[in-house]
Amino acid sequence: MKFRAKVVDVACIDRFIRVLTTIAKMTHLCVLRITEDKMFFILNDNVCKGNIWCEVTASNFFDEFNMEGVSSDANEIYLEVTPDDLVRAAKTAQFAKSLKIKLTKKLSPCLTFFVELCSVSGHSRTVNHDVPVNVIPKRLWDEFQEPTIPDFDVSINMPSLKFIKNVVERMKNIGSYLELSANQNGDMTLKVESQMATVSTHFKSLQVQYFDDEPSVSTRNKDEMFGAKIDIKRFQTFFSGLQLNPQKIICNIVDNRLVHFLLLQEDLSLQYSMPIVQQ
Repeated sequence: MKFRAKVVDVACIDRFIRVLTTIAKMTHLCVLRITEDKMFFILNDNVCKGNIWCEVTASNFFDEFNMEGVSSDANEIYLEVTPDDLVRAAKTAQFAKSLKIKLTKKLSPCLTFFVELCSVSGHSRTVNHDVPVNVIPKRLWDEFQEPTIPDFDVSINMPSLKFIKNVVERMKNIGSYLELSANQNGDMTLKVESQMATVSTHFKSLQVQYFDDEPSVSTRNKDEMFGAKIDIKRFQTFFSGLQLNPQKIICNIVDNRLVHFLLLQEDLSLQYSMPIVQQ
């Protein structure tokens, strides 16, 4: 197995650090899947943390991206990584001339970050950071495929990220759980309850998403609300931890079964299925 990637554009280095930071805010451990032209950050934990599927197109970040997988018919690499360690190594390259990442063999397998820095004298120097990783054998790869998502009862564009952060920041002090619901009329409600009070925030005229070419003909009442209860701190941590600037955040709901977020950005996509609280 071989992997080597290099980036020289400061803006691309910064965007890559933001991706790593976002993943690190969501989980302490995940799987990094490397293919010929993409990187995937994956977490499959239906019970506690939920499912994460972050897809990064290599050409949008890296000037060089070369890999050789396990074999010619399995040309991929799966690594168990600690995102916090990747962030610490990558952040040293914020103002670097270049950043190179290479799969190396030290005492154990590592992703080694080679950071080329400029000195005051004009000469460059290179700082290396070894981040230990675990290689996942091919027999376990099936556990880290893109999660199968059921048909949604409603898919709706979320309000602005900044507004959501402000609302949830205040709500988290009232109760432990958030009820998130929406309908096909473009209405969304965020509600939190305690013994002392019930607080709701209502959004109107949001864009409803259809994943087919045309909206399907439904016998359902468009005013019917579909929703689920989720942990408000996990919801708040997810949105507050986002270091990305998504063009669109779509919330997909299967009534009392699933809350799934899809973040779309020009150079990547991020899916997060959040565990729900059974009512």
